[in-house]
Amino acid sequence: MGIIKVENIRIFANHGCLTEETKIGSDYRVDLVIKANLQASAVSDNLADTVDYVFLNRIVREEMKIPSYLLETVAKRILVRILNENTSVDKATISVSKLNPPIGGDVEMVTIKMTEKRKK
Repeated sequence: MGIIKVENIRIFANHGCLTEETKIGSDYRVDLVIKANLQASAVSDNLADTVDYVFLNRIVREEMKIPSYLLETVAKRILVRILNENTSVDKATISVSKLNPPIGGDVEMVTIKMTEKRKK
């Protein structure tokens, strides 16, 4: 097994429970940790034998474009797609952070973190 991290994917999106949040939008940070068997790709040096970072970034960007009330909903969609679309992924953990959230205080970010495992 091995781990692939894609960290600090910066995205502007329109998530939130407040009408203003979905109209104006906010800056977000997404971090992924992927657990997969990297032995084949380490030997073959072939992109088809690993989890492509471009694939991971594309899924994050596509799902973040779909407005949701909750960050949990967006995170779950991303995790499900990663596991469904790449069978070499055994486990995926995502952190989705809203930067400068409108919560009435000086808060750098709020973050939700979720993990999904492949069902055996």
